[in-house]
Amino acid sequence: MRSLKGKTLFITGASRGIGKAIALRAAADGANIVIAAKTTEPHPTLPGTIYTAADEIRAAGGGALALPVDIRDPEQIGRAVEQAVATFGGLDVLVNNASAISLTGTLDTPAKRFDLMMGVNMRGTFLCSQACIPHLRKAANPHILMMSPPLSLEPRWFGPHLAYTMSKFGMSMCVLGLAEEFRQAGIAVNALWPKSVIATAALAMLGGAVKPQLCRKPEIVADAAHAVLTRPSRSCTGNFLLDEEVLVEEGVTDFGSYAVEPGRPLLPDLFL
Repeated sequence: MRSLKGKTLFITGASRGIGKAIALRAAADGANIVIAAKTTEPHPTLPGTIYTAADEIRAAGGGALALPVDIRDPEQIGRAVEQAVATFGGLDVLVNNASAISLTGTLDTPAKRFDLMMGVNMRGTFLCSQACIPHLRKAANPHILMMSPPLSLEPRWFGPHLAYTMSKFGMSMCVLGLAEEFRQAGIAVNALWPKSVIATAALAMLGGAVKPQLCRKPEIVADAAHAVLTRPSRSCTGNFLLDEEVLVEEGVTDFGSYAVEPGRPLLPDLFL
């Protein structure tokens, strides 16, 4: 069994949802998790803070360092990365998971919301990667994983929510660029995206348009991420991966346990 035991993962947006699920899966191996997220106080409607996530990670068997970070701020990122390295002795993995979403048309997307999506999704991904790469160069099996979709120029992905699509595809373009730029350094850079909609707190941002019972649990993405992050970095880079396809390659044949309500039809995720 491949393992992340003793590895250090820097995960953005790991206080809840998919980010926390990836953290807990790695913690079960005995990994160290740096939780880089903004939520230090309980949110009125969304569960969890960086500190409650740290408690869960420790309970699952991992080490945890909860750091309040706004990934739009390069100084905060830099301090967090240096603190992570000082605490755990280095970095092995960066998971660019933090994301802002607004599925609004052009006329209904205020500049502030546009800037938030671009700042968190694309700019934050670039800045976190930039800050972590000097340390990842020193790791035995370094990985950067973007939670972003396969690139596509089909108009149907741009027309309904142009700003969000540009911000997520910006993350995916970072995969192409960073994978090629750091190929010789042996740093794997890949994208991972769910084949079916995942039941997380982010669904609340869609105004009830998606029923949770037609979704899968975050654990399917976490298991797929674990599989990718334990692969040899020099032979696994520049890929746009889907969670279910990754797990099929790992020999998984029964996906029923990942469904919120097994037997119900599943909604395909955006960009697929």
